[in-house]
Amino acid sequence: MKEYKVVTQKDKWFSGKFDPQKLEEALNSYAQQGWSLVTCATADIPGIGGTRQEFVAVLQRDI
Repeated sequence: MKEYKVVTQKDKWFSGKFDPQKLEEALNSYAQQGWSLVTCATADIPGIGGTRQEFVAVLQRDI
């Protein structure tokens, strides 16, 4: 059986702003906990004044 985690820019690692260095740190930290990256994408999120893109990563590990 697998368990999944969704990581976005709102995750504690990013402080609301995407940063590739912070993403690397986050992925390495989660990897130490047994998580592996399954896929990543950007999502268009509607908001006041238009849409914004948000980074989304899906991680999985065995439970």
